[in-house]
Amino acid sequence: MTETRKAPATANRKTKRLCLDFANTVDWHASDHPSEQLHNYDDLVLWAQGVGILTETKAHRLFSEAKHRPGDATKVLKRAIALREATYSVFSAVVRDRPPRGSDLAILNAELAQALGRLQVTRAGENFAWRWTGDEAALDRILWQVARSAADLLTSEDLWRVGECADDRGCGWLFLDVSRNRSRRWCDMKDCGNRAKAKRHYHRKRIQTRKETR
Repeated sequence: MTETRKAPATANRKTKRLCLDFANTVDWHASDHPSEQLHNYDDLVLWAQGVGILTETKAHRLFSEAKHRPGDATKVLKRAIALREATYSVFSAVVRDRPPRGSDLAILNAELAQALGRLQVTRAGENFAWRWTGDEAALDRILWQVARSAADLLTSEDLWRVGECADDRGCGWLFLDVSRNRSRRWCDMKDCGNRAKAKRHYHRKRIQTRKETR
């Protein structure tokens, strides 16, 4: 049953930016063998619940809606994949100091146009806050928040803190570098970073051994 399924593993590795978390729902994104994490609409909902943008109650509402409208759920999943790939491509271009493709920005802007129409300013105690409006069972409501997150990051001072894992096998993991001197290079020092460290150590030992045997 859906209730017993787990969120994609990527939902447990958060970057502090929703759009980057979403772009990372493919493992080995920059390689020639990417590994998809969102195989169906339920996976999309489980991911959203895992990263905290859907409560359990709201997630189950979307599960139920998708069950009654499987065709529409499939269409939303296709939109989600297109948005994810466009988002990944845009931020990856930023990391490489290249202009993003117009087609990718067009996909992002199309989703953003739908998202912004669901935002309203509302009273929150003595202050004001943004609030999402519209049908709670709208199958594409997850995409609204992803599109807005991407737009917010692209237009913020944090844009130049976006990085991509430097692993030479094509990890492609995007992250927000919050280090003081912006020196982060890896998705995780326990993963790709540790491999790179071991690789450097191996090469140093080989060079040292060659020198000693001369």
